[in-house]
Amino acid sequence: MNDEHNASRAVDHEAIRQAVRQILIAVGEDPDREGLRGTPGRVARMYEELLGGTRVEPARHLDVGFTESYDEMVVLRDIPFNSICEHHLLPFMGKAHVAYLPKGKVCGVSKLARVVDEFAHRPQLQERLTCQIADLLMEKLEARGAAVIIEATHTCMTIRGVKKSDAVMVTSAMRGTFKSNLATRTEAVNLLMGRK
Repeated sequence: MNDEHNASRAVDHEAIRQAVRQILIAVGEDPDREGLRGTPGRVARMYEELLGGTRVEPARHLDVGFTESYDEMVVLRDIPFNSICEHHLLPFMGKAHVAYLPKGKVCGVSKLARVVDEFAHRPQLQERLTCQIADLLMEKLEARGAAVIIEATHTCMTIRGVKKSDAVMVTSAMRGTFKSNLATRTEAVNLLMGRK
């Protein structure tokens, strides 16, 4: 993604401020009262931070790989993340667990966490997020396999609607050897979920 494209997708703070102001009026509030006067600007800055992944390309983190003959599983567990559910624009948060089977190329461990963060920081669905991470690992690292498991709590379900505060959604995406070989898949799931 080039800089010109990034600039064209910059957050329009003024449009967000006006929209938030209209929402406050629509729910019967006075956006000019002391406690709410700065709220539209704060919300605009919040959305810029929480949805910043729409202006970046997570694949860039995997452009720098290292040639390495290591061919066993690489696992990074418990990567904390937060995202915004595109259905209600409410947060969901949890942990991502990522594994891949290298084929002559590995990446720095922090790059995996950066990929998770940048895909998460956009209007998202947990199912899509899970697949995006796995697909990118396969593509950019040319891995023999990739596995991603995400566990998350969705506030669109915990603070509204059915209000099930302890519910955790789990999604998985298995690619390559993790999908085709049951023994490898089982080993990956056990490692990703911290099972002995």
